[in-house]
Amino acid sequence: MEFGVLGPVVMNDGGISHLPSAPKTRQILALLLLNANTPVPASVCIEELWGTQAPRSAVQTLHTYVLHIRRALAGCPSVTTPEQPKQILVTKHQGYQICVEQGGLDLHHYERHMNDARAAQASGDDQRLAASLRAALAVWRGPTLVDVPAGPRLEARIAGLEETRLTTFERCVEAELRLGLHHGLLGELRALTADHPTHENLHAQYMLALYRSGRVAQALDVYHTLREKLNGELGLEPSPRLRHLQTAMLAANPALGVETAPDAALSLDLLAPHGAPEGLEAARR
Repeated sequence: MEFGVLGPVVMNDGGISHLPSAPKTRQILALLLLNANTPVPASVCIEELWGTQAPRSAVQTLHTYVLHIRRALAGCPSVTTPEQPKQILVTKHQGYQICVEQGGLDLHHYERHMNDARAAQASGDDQRLAASLRAALAVWRGPTLVDVPAGPRLEARIAGLEETRLTTFERCVEAELRLGLHHGLLGELRALTADHPTHENLHAQYMLALYRSGRVAQALDVYHTLREKLNGELGLEPSPRLRHLQTAMLAANPALGVETAPDAALSLDLLAPHGAPEGLEAARR
């Protein structure tokens, strides 16, 4: 069986969906899958479904939703005995636990690719690092649990997973920028900076990709657009690191070339004040 949470919720067997159709049932399934192989107390399930406004019938209604999931499991071709649904979705410690084999949940595949990425980063292999991070990103099929109503527990987990997805993308872009793949990043970075209009590192990455593609004026336009957004909505100025990046572009600083600063963690850090190249210091004076 295959389960998924990185996109619409998935419960497939033999390539065919056996997902329950009722929204509340899918909501409980999603909560259990995000905690696969770990018991989830009934009180947590009830909080997810009704917040602080649980009806008197909450426990019985929750049991009904669990029964619907087990009935859906019973209809899967690989479930061949009446006992199996209760062995997959177990009643345990005044709660429920869904048992998923290793590799049976898309999160497992994401974590495997991220382990590969960590090993590649430790060995300084940007080619392998970028490939592993791209593979991790490819596990996502869309926004996390996009088709599931979310209560307080799911909302927090969804927000965390979406932040993880964005961070993975940033790390991938950093590796690909070091590899000189800036041309191929322009479309993705344009879309993401539009989706995250005050995210400084994404804008720094977009600026650098444009600059290295010979589009200096557009790179500087990205800076000015971000500055206007920060100033108009938040009353803030861009960070010193982003201002240093803009100044370096104006000065055509060689530190921005693709062969420089291979160990920089972020595009914003290419020109940190403590390590600013001599040319930049001259430009600032």
